[in-house]
Amino acid sequence: MADVGKPGSFLTFNIDDGFAEALVRGMRSGFLGDDDYHHLQRCESIEDVKLNLQETDYANFLQNDPSPILPSVVERRCREKWVQEFEYLRAGAVQPLASFLDFIAADYMIDNILLLLKGTLVNPDVDPRRLMERCHPLGRFDDATMKSICAFENSARGYAELYSTVLVDTPVGRYFEAYLQEQMAKRVVEGAGDVRSVLEEVPISTLENTLKKLYLEDFYAFCVSLGGRTAEVMGEVLSARADAVTISVTLNSFHTFYNAPSQRGSSRRALYPAFGRLYPDGVDALSKVDDEDGVGRVLDKYPEYRRMWEEAPVEADDGLGVGGGVGGGGGGYGPTAAQLLTERR
Repeated sequence: MADVGKPGSFLTFNIDDGFAEALVRGMRSGFLGDDDYHHLQRCESIEDVKLNLQETDYANFLQNDPSPILPSVVERRCREKWVQEFEYLRAGAVQPLASFLDFIAADYMIDNILLLLKGTLVNPDVDPRRLMERCHPLGRFDDATMKSICAFENSARGYAELYSTVLVDTPVGRYFEAYLQEQMAKRVVEGAGDVRSVLEEVPISTLENTLKKLYLEDFYAFCVSLGGRTAEVMGEVLSARADAVTISVTLNSFHTFYNAPSQRGSSRRALYPAFGRLYPDGVDALSKVDDEDGVGRVLDKYPEYRRMWEEAPVEADDGLGVGGGVGGGGGGYGPTAAQLLTERR
């Protein structure tokens, strides 16, 4: 990420950020309140929901959808409203706010690229439009680039084009480049054959976790460089996310290649973010455990996670996935990012 400098002083605040602050304050005033949620809890149908939203900022977001309206439509319209407001805020933002918002969108871009790659590698004949419909709107880039990712040919030329598309034409290409360099023994990847071998031989879950780790470390360093309340608040949020990744990767590695004694301190350890409440002592300890009881013993030293670990159900998964989104999410084995963030708040 380019050097964007630190926020200005109070003397210049209104010049650069006054409009953005007013916009955010207005959006915040449009949040549903306790009374709104109380009324929504008593609704018996989607039509009741629409009626109870008439006096809120959500009054018109379903006006173009004919009845009967499915819950999935409500969810989609809410997401579209959020993305529209986010993009409007981004359009008027100056540095460093612009880069901060770009970091938020980058998280969803990584998720979208992984979704397209997963779908294409599993089913080369899949309709690109179906995959693109599943992408998060906040992480979308131009349609031509998205189509090229999920429609590449299984050939040297196809992988060369994929390499160029992901690394050059997407805003998150630097994370993919760093990953590929790491996979190819710390040297710059030049051949399409190298890219092909990485994508075909390395589990997609490893790619996912490495990209998320690189992204989180980059975002954290950016927030710390800004200092002030941004560093304080976002440092706490991103640290909780990093801890969630570390715990989830550890749990999901059990009964896999990554839990072999020779891999715990190397391959598995390399997937842990290099910051967070657990870093470095807790991370080092988790890199050595081989079962759930070991995880529990490590987390017992951290009050913010001890109670969560005692209460959270542990559910099996077949991969190392940790979910996505700055606000947490994802499934997996044991506590999720969302659960950890809730506990930290």
